[in-house]
Amino acid sequence: MGILEVKNVGKRFGGLQALSDVNLSVAENTVHAIIGPNGAGKSTLLNCLVGKLIPDTGSVMFDGQSVLGRSPHEINQMGISRVFQTPEIFADLSVMENMMIPCFAKRDGSFEMNGFGAVRHQLDVIEKAKTMLEDMNLYEKRDMHAAAMSRGDKRRLEIAMCLAQEPRLLLLDEPTAGMARADTNNTIDLLKEIKEKRDITIAIIEHDMHVVFSLAERITVLAQGTPLVEDSPENIKGHPKVREAYLGESA
Repeated sequence: MGILEVKNVGKRFGGLQALSDVNLSVAENTVHAIIGPNGAGKSTLLNCLVGKLIPDTGSVMFDGQSVLGRSPHEINQMGISRVFQTPEIFADLSVMENMMIPCFAKRDGSFEMNGFGAVRHQLDVIEKAKTMLEDMNLYEKRDMHAAAMSRGDKRRLEIAMCLAQEPRLLLLDEPTAGMARADTNNTIDLLKEIKEKRDITIAIIEHDMHVVFSLAERITVLAQGTPLVEDSPENIKGHPKVREAYLGESA
């Protein structure tokens, strides 16, 4: 059994069946990619995993606990963090100020506000933010206005902000969208380094097959809201059902 288990999930929007009987198992401490043509249901599935949508049918379990009916904040507190297609950072703040925000929140979402405890917590926050930025090669840009960063560095900062919450599962929604190839390759290297150094599971939705085959240990292919194939990257390449879904070639 995986750390994330999706069983028989279905989701309809009016007359559109966006997801139909989706089953997915993500093994702990792996990188699992979810791919498919436009309209395959990838984003709908991701939104079901993080509490933005509730499936009409089926179940979603994280580490043995249902995520259904929980708010995105509650799911985050369970140990699931999400990276969006467009980097979600505070553009009006500096890089360091952005980094301090997730470092300041305690595990239960509360804040230390009074007396010596508050001072000690503030010092701990500054040190943790500094360490995270150093790990992401962003410390030299700590005073930069976040809006002035490149898209690749904004993505790097957003991932750092997610990791500061110490998630067990990191969900990435097309993390290299809109990037130049150099930034894409840097993001690939960053995610490989994160996987090597941290006890973390990564699930990624991505259109760029260079990214998928560089990172994934397991791939699920969706088409028209239904899983077609789940297999290793080696077996996905050239699979007749995948060719048919992407290229319209008959299997």
